[in-house]
Amino acid sequence: MLWTEERLDKMLSTPSQKLIDDMKKIEGDIIVLGAGGKMGPTLCLLAKNAIKEAGVNKRVIAVSRFTDPIATKLLNDNDIETISVDLLEPGALDKLPDVPNVIYMAGRKFGTYGQEYLTWAMNGRLPALVADRYRNSRIVVFSSGNIYSFSKLSHGGATEESPTDPVGEYAMTCLARERMFEYASMKYGTKVFLYRLAYAVDLRYGVLYDIAEKVLNEKPISLAMPLFNCIWQGDANEIALRALLHAEAPALKMNVTGPETVSVRYAAREFGKLFGKEPIFTGEESDRCIILNADLCMETFGYPAVSLKKLIKWQAEWILSGGRSLGKPTHFEESGGKY
Repeated sequence: MLWTEERLDKMLSTPSQKLIDDMKKIEGDIIVLGAGGKMGPTLCLLAKNAIKEAGVNKRVIAVSRFTDPIATKLLNDNDIETISVDLLEPGALDKLPDVPNVIYMAGRKFGTYGQEYLTWAMNGRLPALVADRYRNSRIVVFSSGNIYSFSKLSHGGATEESPTDPVGEYAMTCLARERMFEYASMKYGTKVFLYRLAYAVDLRYGVLYDIAEKVLNEKPISLAMPLFNCIWQGDANEIALRALLHAEAPALKMNVTGPETVSVRYAAREFGKLFGKEPIFTGEESDRCIILNADLCMETFGYPAVSLKKLIKWQAEWILSGGRSLGKPTHFEESGGKY
C-alpha cells in the first residue's frame, strides 16, 4: 500500500455505517475540548463526515490551544469550526458556547515528572471546572487504563469492576479527572461516559510505532511491561462519538481497547520478520502488568474494524515508506509511573 498523510487521515476519518446511524440519534451539536492533540483532529473530521453522511445538521466545534500547525491546518482545510483558547485561563470556559454533547480530551501526561503541579492542574482542576460548566450536557471523558493497579498476567486484565490503584502522579491525576466528573454526575445528574483508553494506534505514534522503530534501528526493547493493549485510532474515535448515546448518571465506566492482550515479544518478532531484523530485548519479564479486559466494549460497540495483524503490517509499511512521526513515544514500558 502506498501510504501518504492524506490517505491515513482519510482512513481515520471515514465513518462506519454504525456511526452514521448513531449520529442520527445524537441530538444537538458536539464540542471537543482538547481537540488539538494526537486523536482530536481526526475525531473532529470523523464526526463531521458522519454528520454529512447521516444527512443531519449539527456543528462540530474544536477547542484547543492549537500548538500543532499541521493539525490546525487539517481542521481548517475541512471547515471544522475552531476556538483557540487555554482552558486553564480564568474565564475561558465562560466564553465557550452551550453545547449538549461534549467530548473531553484535554489532558497532560509527558513532562509530569518535575512539573507535577501542572499535571494536577490540567488533569484535576480543569475537569472540575468543565464538569460544572457543562453539567447539563452529555460528556464523554477520555481517561486511561493507568488508573488500575498491576495484576497477575493469569488474571486476564482489569475489568471495569477492578480496583483502582494508580502508580505515579500522572496516573493519580487520571483518576482525579474521573472523580471530578463522577462528582458532577452524582450531584447534578450529568450523563457521563468514562472512556478508559489503552493505546490508540495512528501509525504516526503509538505503542506499535515505538516497538517497530526499535526493531528497525536495532535498539533494545524493554520487557518490563511484557504485555499491552492497543486499538486502531479510527475505531477508538468512533467509539468515543458513539459513546455519547451511552453516557449515564451515575457515570458509566468502560475500558476501550482492542480484544487482544498483545505480547511485546510477539509484536517485536512480527516486525522483525517484516524488516528482516532480529529484535533485541532487555530486562526480565514481570508476571504483573497493567492490561485491560475490553469485553464490555466489544459487547456494546462490536469488534474493531482493523485487526492487530493488519495494524502491525500497516505500521511497518508506514515506517518503511518514510511516514512522519509525531515524536511522542508512549513509554509503554514505564512501570514506575514517571512520565
